[in-house]
Amino acid sequence: MNLFLDSFWRAVAYCLHPRVILLSLLPLVLMAVLALGLGYFYWYPALDWVNSLLGSSTVFNNVWSWLEGIGAGKVKVVAGPLIVIFAVTPVLVVVSLLAVAVMMTPALVFLVARNRFPKLERKRGGSTLLSIVWSLGSTLLALVALVVSSPLWLVPPLIMILPPLIWGWLTYRVMAFDALAEHASKDERREIFRRHRSWLLGIGVISGFLGAAPSIVWASGVLFASMFVILVPVAIWIYTLVFAFSSLWFAHFSLYALQSLRAESTAMANVAPAPPDALALPDDKASEPNPVP
Repeated sequence: MNLFLDSFWRAVAYCLHPRVILLSLLPLVLMAVLALGLGYFYWYPALDWVNSLLGSSTVFNNVWSWLEGIGAGKVKVVAGPLIVIFAVTPVLVVVSLLAVAVMMTPALVFLVARNRFPKLERKRGGSTLLSIVWSLGSTLLALVALVVSSPLWLVPPLIMILPPLIWGWLTYRVMAFDALAEHASKDERREIFRRHRSWLLGIGVISGFLGAAPSIVWASGVLFASMFVILVPVAIWIYTLVFAFSSLWFAHFSLYALQSLRAESTAMANVAPAPPDALALPDDKASEPNPVP
């Protein structure tokens, strides 16, 4: 718990570092261009498709009639845009996570290692290719989980629980691996995952719930259409900062755990075992008969 909380506060402090803020602009530019470009070409076609789907549904027509009867007919106007946004948000979160992992995580781990662990040996147990394969495999599993669990999102509490949990698991898989790829050997990485799996997963889940918060800014663009072009980049930048914070949290936690693991191994290796015959009598004296009193 001490390491968990200490790493948290250190990650918060590092987020105020000018270099971290500048690094967060790289994924922001990429994601903003991608989001605005796709929105320009596909926003209205997607919106028309969702509205036509809702309009042809008897169930939704009954719901609209009931809402109009209680004076909440304006919900129908924002229902389509909100559905499109909630459908796009998981993809945006995953792409943001991968963009941070590729563009920021190596630099953030280097920053933490240089400032806190300058003497920590780099054993390079995870190559760039292995990191990419690991991230893509984890992303594929997360997307499958999102698709399989999507019918459960219709249950009001679950839509606020399931996506952040899945994003948290994905964050844990990607960020924890990248935090140790440069410094830990393969065996060390596996041992740290085994010892601290619950804490690392906890960091990922908390990061997943933090990653759901920018959806409020992202969705508010529907209510304030004139500010939509401004709110979308702001939401993406918040996503970027959240995942940068997660990367720093994993880096502080994992590198300290690695340093402790190596110190433990060194201490055990330096313990000199007692000679097995230290308490035994010499052979020549052990063979002498006891003197007769």
